[in-house]
Amino acid sequence: MSNNQNWGYEAVFYQIYPLGFCGAPFENDGVPEHRILKVIDWAEHIASLGCNAVYFSPVFESDSHGYNTRDFKKIDTRLGTNEDFKLVCDALHEKGIRVVLDGVFNHVGRGFPQFRDVCEKKWDSPFKDWFHISFDGNSNYNDGLWYEGWEGHYDLVKLNLRNPAVVEHLFDAVRYWIEYFGIDGIRLDVAYSLDMDFLKALRRFTDQLKPDFFLIGELLHGDYSRWVNPEMLHSATNYECYKGLYSSFNSMNMFEICHSLKNRFGPEQWCQYRGMHLLCFADNHDVTRIASILNNPLHLPLVYTLLFGMPGIPCVYYGSEWGVQAKKRTGRSCIAALLPEAGGKCADRSDSEARARAS
Repeated sequence: MSNNQNWGYEAVFYQIYPLGFCGAPFENDGVPEHRILKVIDWAEHIASLGCNAVYFSPVFESDSHGYNTRDFKKIDTRLGTNEDFKLVCDALHEKGIRVVLDGVFNHVGRGFPQFRDVCEKKWDSPFKDWFHISFDGNSNYNDGLWYEGWEGHYDLVKLNLRNPAVVEHLFDAVRYWIEYFGIDGIRLDVAYSLDMDFLKALRRFTDQLKPDFFLIGELLHGDYSRWVNPEMLHSATNYECYKGLYSSFNSMNMFEICHSLKNRFGPEQWCQYRGMHLLCFADNHDVTRIASILNNPLHLPLVYTLLFGMPGIPCVYYGSEWGVQAKKRTGRSCIAALLPEAGGKCADRSDSEARARAS
């Protein structure tokens, strides 16, 4: 399918951070609970908003916050079973809602079995080349070896994406997600850190498996066209306009958001992102919720009006449609973790803290 025909370009996304949404404990306690089935109760609400795609932050077995994966083929025990999540995907698809999963391919958790094998067997481990390891040093965890962690976070063990065995392991998981859950796309965590050749190979692989499969990358800065192109990603997170959205309203001066939109999507030949369909958002699991950052809460509908009128693909973070509050800098905050008819009242801890707490 050609680059301009993908279903994602016409989508309205709803993002769910499952561990927070379902009220799961932060640390993986190993106690099986069928919490993910709660999403089925939200399917009608999501469809009523006009959203036709759900992006799930990590759902697979992890050490704690979801981004330190243990098993790419197993739904996190705190959320339920693979069969539970299959029911969720089926329920969403029945409502005409596509499913996109978080692909955390840059790093894994310290509980990842192949990494544990290296820690135990050192040079004798067949997985020693799956990671960036030196046996001449030591880690912060006193493993008797040094390894590269993502941006200095040593609970996030960086994978060697130049190793064919690692690529095969990840692609085998993607194939399973498509064949069993029927997923429609992947959001690539820290896409800016991923090997470019890996991204190209992933695009070729998913195009063959499912021609309209949608790939979104988490990008923060730089020239997005390096990653968003016919060889790699279909879309990426529009962080530049995210900042302009709230600060323009807080300063009561639309210059910043107008400047961002004009510079990136304007008619001039030098505008970098003309024709791109970037994922636009007012908040997500990594930042303070929009209702907590606006000086005037009455501006919330105006923010969403502007968001939905911008070039690109709008995305709503669960509960923010009700003005739910959560500050990234605090340990506890108000999250929508009840059924939609409850009106998004405060129910559990902040998930916007998830990765911050990992450091």
